[in-house]
Amino acid sequence: MTRTGSSSKPLLVLVTGLPGTGKSTVAAAAAEALGAAVLAHDWAMSGLRPYPGLQAALDAMAPSGHREVGWSVLAALARAQLRRGSSVVLDGVARRAEVEQCRGLATEEGASSVVVLTRCSDLAVHRSRIDGRARGIPNWYELDWSHVERAIASWDSPTDVDLELDAIRPLGENLELLRDGALRNWDLRASELTKGKAVPLRRPPKLA
Repeated sequence: MTRTGSSSKPLLVLVTGLPGTGKSTVAAAAAEALGAAVLAHDWAMSGLRPYPGLQAALDAMAPSGHREVGWSVLAALARAQLRRGSSVVLDGVARRAEVEQCRGLATEEGASSVVVLTRCSDLAVHRSRIDGRARGIPNWYELDWSHVERAIASWDSPTDVDLELDAIRPLGENLELLRDGALRNWDLRASELTKGKAVPLRRPPKLA
């Protein structure tokens, strides 16, 4: 059930789900409507990739520190946004521990929180969304379907969520659900989300 909140309070929106289920599109739409920044796990960690020493230290942690450190960085940046009274949107593959972490962070900072889970109930559609995908994040890697299959096999879907969006639905329908459900108690800026229209991701052109 969607939590109620006051539009006078900042809002932390966490968009989670497996790769290729539309997280970044939903996060971008929510951020535009709220006038908020998007903080994405992969973008944050891409800034550490050029430093072999840091990568070796993360790999040496047990378990590997990439997930834990990445979410720690996002939490610190989100806290800074909330403290200045600004809403913020987080985009990443958050498991139950990260969902709990984000809920707690919002509570500590006197903010409200909304968790949106994206999924894709059709494996063929899911694979089509991964094959040939190019996000163009500097210093980051592109995922292939074998990586996503491993992620699916080990995925323990969070249960403390306010809204689930299935990527097999038309994007416009999902954005209407986001607007009229999870974000219904907040004043939204004029945007494609408030019109109930699709918000395409701005992708870099593919290189020949």
